[in-house]
Amino acid sequence: MKKEQRIKKNPEFQQVFRHGASMANRQFVLYHLKKTDQASFRLGLSVSKKVGNAVVRNRIKRYIRQVFLELSPQLQQEHDYIVIARKPAADLDFHQTKSSLTHVMGKSKVLQKRVNSKKL
Repeated sequence: MKKEQRIKKNPEFQQVFRHGASMANRQFVLYHLKKTDQASFRLGLSVSKKVGNAVVRNRIKRYIRQVFLELSPQLQQEHDYIVIARKPAADLDFHQTKSSLTHVMGKSKVLQKRVNSKKL
């Protein structure tokens, strides 16, 4: 992800927490806030030390970034997103992570409907 697509500063996180909407499942909490003045979405990640050691936390963050990269055409672009990983996220592989995040995004209605391509 590009540097402009990251949320790093605490005031930016707090703004999304205070004014945004949230949705959760067992593995992840997703906060999102509409920002009309930006061209593409931004992503903030939070993985607590309670989830696991540094290797586990970094793997979870890599998986989340990759999911957002793959789903970026379907995401609403003028939003800030914050994903908080819960303890059960440590046991997921990439496909389970993608499925879980897609579920949360679907519940929070930030994914646009997929355009079906030709069936073979």
